Amino acid sequence: MSELVAENVPIAASALQSVDRAIADLRRGACVLVYTGDGFAALVQSAETLCDATLSQLRSLTAESSGSIDTTPRLLLTARRAAAVGFDEARSLIPVSGVFALSLDSDAIEASTIQSLADPTDEPGYDVEVLRPRVTPAPAALSESAIDLTKLARLLPAAIIAQVAIGAGAAANSQTLPVKVIRDWAGRHDLLSVSTEDIADYRLGAAKALTKVAAAKIPLDHAENTRVVAFRPNDGGIEHLALIIGEPDPSAPVLARMHSECFTGDLLGSLRCDCGDQLRGAIRTMGEVGSGILLYLSQEGRGIGLINKLRAYELQDRGADTAEANEQLGFDADERIYLPAAEMLRQLGFKRVRLLTNNPQKVSALARCGISVEERVAHHFPSNGHNQFYLETKAARFGHYL
Repeated sequence: MSELVAENVPIAASALQSVDRAIADLRRGACVLVYTGDGFAALVQSAETLCDATLSQLRSLTAESSGSIDTTPRLLLTARRAAAVGFDEARSLIPVSGVFALSLDSDAIEASTIQSLADPTDEPGYDVEVLRPRVTPAPAALSESAIDLTKLARLLPAAIIAQVAIGAGAAANSQTLPVKVIRDWAGRHDLLSVSTEDIADYRLGAAKALTKVAAAKIPLDHAENTRVVAFRPNDGGIEHLALIIGEPDPSAPVLARMHSECFTGDLLGSLRCDCGDQLRGAIRTMGEVGSGILLYLSQEGRGIGLINKLRAYELQDRGADTAEANEQLGFDADERIYLPAAEMLRQLGFKRVRLLTNNPQKVSALARCGISVEERVAHHFPSNGHNQFYLETKAARFGHYL
């Protein structure tokens, strides 16, 4: 689970917008320019949306740059994904930078090969021993931001990166450039530019910038007195919802649940998980006791997104458990954050909760975000026959109380 806590640091709306626009460009297959505050810059493109034409375009853009730095494109994988592919040397990187790189110093590696390296559900189109000589260091700050940007875009955590040296500013003894020069170069090439600092601050900024944008009474089965409040960050990003059941008292600890969206379980009634049972069970429990708040968080698949969750399901069908599947895709076992939930509670006037959960990590995460968890209320349901292994994995790998 990602570590993220509230800080009293203002984050400009323009910073959120620049990251949000970069996310959109990555999702449509374009490249963006990522730069550091000390003047390093690199072109970044998603491996998932890559094709031979866009890879060729990236190569031509780097060919225009001049200077003393190595502008060779590199494929970035998370260390977890690289280890799953078969690069044993990547395991030592997992607790450190977590980024593994392969040089793309010629046209020998096609886009289809890069995509199969990034996606474990593809038929393998590579030979690890042939690729091993291409293992190369990754530019630290830029590479970590590139991978983070693909995660924010809910794409596979794999990217193509190529450092750029722009004009005479990259002198022989200096690889750095003024930020204005970097941005001007991006503008001339019709590229969006975004800083590593803004990427690092995005999740915190999006959570702190949540505002209430709509509310309506929606009578629910087992909880007819329910009001749904929608929260949106000020960059227009993904909304989260609060279901306020009854009339909870802000002066007392409120019965609350943080529920991460699950399209397959919540809406389709999938039997692979217990999410639908937990959602409807929480609403029923709150209706029975008379009040409560259910925070419906937009972080599908433990924060990896719906498409990647479907990929994880395919890996589970091949024998992986929930945690292993996420890691084979290149993610952490749990990518969720709970600062948005804490911010929603604060805006609704609640600072103390009785948390309806079996997940001890949720208790500690919400407490780190400034909400007092005064009681953990058990919330589990029997296996339906299809989700027994899933529930066993929750207990064994994530420490859930089941």
